[in-house]
Amino acid sequence: MEKVKKHWGTYEVISQNDRSKVKILEVNPGCRLSLQYHHHRSEHWVVTKGTALVQIKDDEFLVGENEYVHVPLGCKHRISNPGKFPVIIIEVQIGNYLEEDDIVRLEI
Repeated sequence: MEKVKKHWGTYEVISQNDRSKVKILEVNPGCRLSLQYHHHRSEHWVVTKGTALVQIKDDEFLVGENEYVHVPLGCKHRISNPGKFPVIIIEVQIGNYLEEDDIVRLEI
């Protein structure tokens, strides 16, 4: 698979079927993804390197290596990297529609 470059870092789809998709996200130091939610999927994040600042609804907390976060369907969320080194996250999406146009951005 091919790495997709974004303003916050990169992602790569490593597995996909009709009900799930697995990505590896690399979030650059000082960067963050948009505050968003999805109509058709939940997400599960495992931090494999570094420490991420995660927002779920209105709560923010740090998630370190080997820690896990569940993002329920329809829940606003964001990942940030407050550190000096890249954060690597395995993202598992589960739902009946897994395309990028299911992202509803609330803030960039």
